Amino acid sequence: MTALPAARGPQTPPPALVAVVPGAPGAAARPEVAALLRRVRALRPGPAVEAVRLAECDARLGPVLERHRRSGAVVLPLLFSRGPEARHEVPDAVARTGRQAVLAAGLGPHPLLADALAGRLAETPGGSTATAVVLAAPGSPDPECVAGLRYTADLLSSRLGGLPVLPGPAGAGGAAEAVARLCDLGHARIAVAACFLAADPGTAALAADRRLAVAAPLGAHVALARLMLHRYDQAVGHRSAGAGHSGV
Repeated sequence: MTALPAARGPQTPPPALVAVVPGAPGAAARPEVAALLRRVRALRPGPAVEAVRLAECDARLGPVLERHRRSGAVVLPLLFSRGPEARHEVPDAVARTGRQAVLAAGLGPHPLLADALAGRLAETPGGSTATAVVLAAPGSPDPECVAGLRYTADLLSSRLGGLPVLPGPAGAGGAAEAVARLCDLGHARIAVAACFLAADPGTAALAADRRLAVAAPLGAHVALARLMLHRYDQAVGHRSAGAGHSGV
């Protein structure tokens, strides 16, 4: 990976924003991702904004970066923690293209992510009266992923005025176990914050329990779009502060 072009004239477009979407190829998250990118474009007219699925990077990322060779590109992983995908898979996919790009930090943890989660809870019937929250999110045993999820739970707790928030990593019933723990602690009104771009089967299954207020996935929440632009600006500013620096 190399830095963005060092000199840009008045006619040179701003660097493109290329979002890398986790997950296997398929249509499951495409409407939500498309809506999120539309919101980013509305907030920041100017940069080209595109998305590539992580599983399709070897076939599609190189041509996308080549298309934006004149302006350069910022590659932004739509990931909520610094797990193996963020630390290895996305940088390796960019490096394999052999093309210029600056790699931005992922979406979380960050206070704007907590704002988006709190916003979805506020939209959920029963979400504003909950006495505790489960943070359902992509899970991994990777230590950095676990720590990031805990940090996001702490940020959300602070955003909700100190309400207890337990991490509930996806897979192996993590969210259901967190719900059970809160029930054992005496909480009768529990909300579930869904830290996913699109519907997650495990979180959706919890909606069958009428005791729970299960929030919608983040989708195109405006705070998430602002977080994408914040990461983009950080990456562009990092390059501007250290012209000629290679990598992230």
